[in-house]
Amino acid sequence: MKYKFLGNTGVLVSELCFGTMTFGGDGYWEAIGKLQQEDGNALVKTAFDSGINFFDTANVYSYGKSEEILGKSFKDLGISRSEVVVATKARGRMAPGANQIGLSRLHIMDSVNDSLRRLDMDHIDLFYIHGVDAYTSLEETMRGLEDIVRSGKVRFLGVSNHAAWQIMKANGIAEKNGWTKFVACQHYYSIAGRDLERELIPMMADQNLALMPWSPLAGGFLSGKYTRNNETSGDNRRDNFDFPPIDKEKAYDIIEVIQPIAESHGVSVAQIALAWLLNQKSVTSVIIGAKKPEQLKDNIAATTVSLSQSDLAQLYDISMLNTEYPQWMFERQGRDRLPQ
Repeated sequence: MKYKFLGNTGVLVSELCFGTMTFGGDGYWEAIGKLQQEDGNALVKTAFDSGINFFDTANVYSYGKSEEILGKSFKDLGISRSEVVVATKARGRMAPGANQIGLSRLHIMDSVNDSLRRLDMDHIDLFYIHGVDAYTSLEETMRGLEDIVRSGKVRFLGVSNHAAWQIMKANGIAEKNGWTKFVACQHYYSIAGRDLERELIPMMADQNLALMPWSPLAGGFLSGKYTRNNETSGDNRRDNFDFPPIDKEKAYDIIEVIQPIAESHGVSVAQIALAWLLNQKSVTSVIIGAKKPEQLKDNIAATTVSLSQSDLAQLYDISMLNTEYPQWMFERQGRDRLPQ
């Protein structure tokens, strides 16, 4: 297991992050996973013993049950709080009340207190805003986030599922006021979904922001269970929860290139998909989740896969984005910028 710096914080996190969306299984989240404490403990132990020190959850995952199971796992396993970096999130609806959703200062502060109680911790290492709230100004949100950092309840701030301009605007507001800026981004990124490369990844590189891709296997579509001749797996969440959206025909093309590469390395299709992400310079830590220890171990083994330049070139070519404006203009105008 390798470790990378979380942006410019000086904090080292493992190149894989263990995500706990499969914990709990209440309501909407049952289709994703419904693991209870004993199974959660087994997965947390497998992750920690492999060198993973980075754990991700969110208040909306089973309406807090995921946070409760994760926090108790550390206690049950005797894992010291100082040995792990814990991330959680706020924005989604947690109760029927009018203000039980969003990114107002009121909801942010209530959410942090509730998450700390469920996690049974005195601080959160990385706190994400979990999507856009179009009804709350970024100034209000950034002030609320500054308050929870100054209170000592949160160490670092992250942003998830925002556009590049929104992140730059938010950090501009923070810088102008002397407040805490975002240091990390959690966005969807996989070999079957490289949209981030248009605007977000160049912005992250320019601003030295950490990137934690979620759903690196495209909601299980890149697990190796799906092919053109087998469009359902019978035991994968995509069968009942078809998310995130992908171009499935292109994804099948990608899988058909991955399969022989996986066979040549003697590993799974999932490991090649994860290894491709681990080879991307923009990526800090890839978020993996699992329902079973053997699935988690297979994903963790991706850290030992050494892709050749030929492998990477094939994977790059089959999955590359179509060039859109203004990118094609950048390329066109840059051809004669330097003397020949």
